[in-house]
Amino acid sequence: MNMNINSLSQKYSVRKLDENDVDIIYDMSCKNDIFYQYHPPFVTRKSILDDMGALPPGKGYDDKFYVGFFENDSLVGLMDLILDYPEKEISFIGLFMTDTRYQNRGVGSGIISDVILCLKSSGYKEIRLGVDKGNPQSYSFWTKNKFTPIREDTYILMGLRI
Repeated sequence: MNMNINSLSQKYSVRKLDENDVDIIYDMSCKNDIFYQYHPPFVTRKSILDDMGALPPGKGYDDKFYVGFFENDSLVGLMDLILDYPEKEISFIGLFMTDTRYQNRGVGSGIISDVILCLKSSGYKEIRLGVDKGNPQSYSFWTKNKFTPIREDTYILMGLRI
């Protein structure tokens, strides 16, 4: 399925992130202490580059969208989105994080709402993601955005039919 990344947000400009963005990603990520408390190890520039290149089995870079959401030139949030994973018509959010300055203001939920609309209009039927067990901030955010638990192992697999 085709997807235009500019359609991922109605409010923010969206673009693919690459190795030239590592410093701004690091500056945003390193302030998210709660995330790394439940999802060690703490972020490094190398781990960001590794995440940019990481693919699940059977997927290619055409299916991966490691994107940033920008207000002017400021990185507001980032998302690692894999299309048609683990199967057709399902997309998987491998990572979603907002700058701590934008948290608890509806910004993250607004981005997710736009992403849901974009994926639905692109023909996707479901979105899945993993939440670190015990992370109350992440679990609360995703349940507030209507995601429900599917299975619990090392992570809580959550989903939303769209």
